Amino acid sequence: MNKNLKEVALLFFKLGSIAFGGPAAHIAMMEDEVVKKRNWMTQQHFLDLVGATNLIPGPNSTEMTMHCGHERAGWKGLVVAGACFVFPAVAITMVFAWLYQQYGQLPAVEPFIYGIKPAVIAIILAAVYSLGKKAIKNPTLGLLAVLTLVACLCGVSEIIALFVCGFGGLILYLTSNSQQSLKSFAPVLVLQMALTPSTLNILWTFFKVGALLYGSGYVLFAFLDAELVATGLLSKQQLIDAVAIGQFTPGPVLSTATFIGWQLGGFWGALAATVGIFLPSFLFVALLNPLVPKMRNSKMFSAFLDAVNVAAVAVIVSVCIGMGQETIIDWRTIVIAAVSLIFVFIFKKMNSAYIVIGGALLGYLLSLL
Repeated sequence: MNKNLKEVALLFFKLGSIAFGGPAAHIAMMEDEVVKKRNWMTQQHFLDLVGATNLIPGPNSTEMTMHCGHERAGWKGLVVAGACFVFPAVAITMVFAWLYQQYGQLPAVEPFIYGIKPAVIAIILAAVYSLGKKAIKNPTLGLLAVLTLVACLCGVSEIIALFVCGFGGLILYLTSNSQQSLKSFAPVLVLQMALTPSTLNILWTFFKVGALLYGSGYVLFAFLDAELVATGLLSKQQLIDAVAIGQFTPGPVLSTATFIGWQLGGFWGALAATVGIFLPSFLFVALLNPLVPKMRNSKMFSAFLDAVNVAAVAVIVSVCIGMGQETIIDWRTIVIAAVSLIFVFIFKKMNSAYIVIGGALLGYLLSLL
């Protein structure tokens, strides 16, 4: 391993081990490391790459690690940076997944999980508030968000609602800018692995979600609600618990897929879910990294993504409503949710992992009353 590649591996393994707080926090830490401390690229180029991650599906912070690795050590750096950033979260999540499968229903553990659920809802609501402020740039986008929320609450598939809204935004842009011509590209992804039918199904489910995941990592939960909960493969409570486990671990929140994969198919299910959810990001970044300058100037693509972003916020809200109906069921969960909301909105710099831990402890203490 050459010097640059080793430097990439060590840096992103370190970040993957300590980077709590979500994509915005991860990217801030990366900027400090690769721009200010190591001078791998200029501030402007770093900002261009951040913009590029919003133009393609996948987890923004994980894709930023790949872009940074590519800048330092080429395509090998891209692969090594992404893998090293994801590995700590995946390894920790596998341990949690096994413990949950073995002991999650025991009375000694259930009080903690009981308190985690309302705390997670508070964290997601804080993300909705932050995303909504950025996504709803004008009244038209606000209307699209409301229509998407109504559609989801009426039972329309979240994934369908997301893309219908995106194309709706694109149509509105084209009708108001009819002189613009349509330019598009469609990368073709091919994946062949020798797996059992059940594991292959897990791989395909998470690959599909990873390839369509625009917006925040929190949208993952809405997609999985449509793909797994609605089809009876996963319970709503298991999905909520998976969200909580994702908050406990450092690195990308998409490591939640590892936890869910374990519940569906043990170790090999966890591995298949992990490969499936992250593989599209590696492929998209490798394909689109050279096109960053052109994509940055594409007004039409930006119009599509603006609409997708507001739809993503609406989808998250609809899932939060469903989670709340099943989780906020007595005075104890109301207290935990209220306290968690106070902390996430007043102490905005507090690590979300502390909110989850606090919810777990509060749930345990209140269960003693």
